[in-house]
Amino acid sequence: MYRVSHIVTTCFRKKPLQVNIQYRSFTKFDSFGNSPIPASKQRFVPTSGTYPKGFLVGSTNVGIKPSGLSQPDLILVTSEEQWETCGAANEFPAPSVLVTRELIKKSRGRGMRGVVANSWCANLLTGEKGLEDSRRMSEEAGMVLGEENGKGKDPVMVMHTGKLPIDDIIQGFPKLHQNMGTTHNHWLQAARGICTTDTFPKLSSRTFTLPSLPNTKFSLAGITKGAGMIHPNMATTLGIICTDAPFTPPALQQLLITAADKSYNCISIEGDTSTNDMVTMFANGAAAPTHSPIDFDTLAASQSEDFIGFQKILTEFMADLAKLVVRDGEGATKFITIRVRGAPTYLAGKHIASVIARSVLFKMGVYGKDPNPIGVLAALGYSLMDTEFAGKGIINRELTSVSFVPVDGAEELNFVKRGKLMEVDELKVKELMEKEDVEVVVDLRDDGVGKGEEAVYWTCDITHEFVTINGDSRN
Repeated sequence: MYRVSHIVTTCFRKKPLQVNIQYRSFTKFDSFGNSPIPASKQRFVPTSGTYPKGFLVGSTNVGIKPSGLSQPDLILVTSEEQWETCGAANEFPAPSVLVTRELIKKSRGRGMRGVVANSWCANLLTGEKGLEDSRRMSEEAGMVLGEENGKGKDPVMVMHTGKLPIDDIIQGFPKLHQNMGTTHNHWLQAARGICTTDTFPKLSSRTFTLPSLPNTKFSLAGITKGAGMIHPNMATTLGIICTDAPFTPPALQQLLITAADKSYNCISIEGDTSTNDMVTMFANGAAAPTHSPIDFDTLAASQSEDFIGFQKILTEFMADLAKLVVRDGEGATKFITIRVRGAPTYLAGKHIASVIARSVLFKMGVYGKDPNPIGVLAALGYSLMDTEFAGKGIINRELTSVSFVPVDGAEELNFVKRGKLMEVDELKVKELMEKEDVEVVVDLRDDGVGKGEEAVYWTCDITHEFVTINGDSRN
């Protein structure tokens, strides 16, 4: 097994305002914790999986959620190997983010033992007490893990998803440690343990091979959470991803950042980022035979078949996890794919797609089963204002087309063709908008040549239920 040292990438830039306020509380939606998974969502919950070697996961209920809720609310994921983490940018990063950054800095490349996370409260804007609680949570979890191997105290990252009942959490660590295991149910319960207003646990796993090791089967597993306050900057939810393939820290860092940019950074529910966003990746090399780890120290290494192959696998895997978050958007009834083609650069196309994904006019139209191409064009029209892309002729009305693509492979419906509104078959429109999945294609260069970059974004509709959920929580 190849043991790698710790390297961290983070995107937080500003210090938090320290005031003693509970950020968000839930009232009528306390019932989310014990509610059955909706029938329409059950197909997204796996009944089995293949999980990476060398990892233990556990969960327990320590009473963080309101009384009467039996679902787990505290989890631990651990391995002897190294963590790689990326965090989201927000002007008010919560104590868990600040403490994790402290731990990473102090580790000086020696690595993290694992991550402990809780659900239901974010520990944000809780002053010095919040920082103290996050540090204590990390230290006590590290003591429990250190006792099992005689090392004393292992460094453990923290994730929170208010004000922590820290004594209850600490008292729950022994039981949490006893509940550690490797089965599908262990992973599924851990996914449940980070849910708040989620209606289903989000878990995925898969196996893969690398070109240099065609006979070695590696595994990749991840859990994530999120249903509201979802919009990018670096990552827009909590996510823990594990693999038993071997990577050096520079390689893992680059792989994770690139994959996050085309997955977690391409989803939006209502356009608000969370203060606790963090996605971590754990690579322990436990499934690898005697083999040099995949490196990123040279340009040649980054262009290797192994690196390129795993980058594609990881990006697709993280996109699948991120899309589960969108499918569970608070009150959502539609899953919307926005595909922008013909942009001069990927970043320009992605920016346009993100603006359309935030358009309340468009998203409410989709909820009302109205494709609303005018809403798409309106968002497109102002998307590049006051940006680095403004005034560069990226949007040309006479070359712009907007179409909706049926997920069943039927012929796409052209609502706007090279700047002109088109007549469409209303029966086909009705059939299209009855579907749960809706895909919108915006072609900026519909000139028959097909040049330019393509960017994809995922979002959902805005519904009456969304307003009810968020009107019932105190912000």
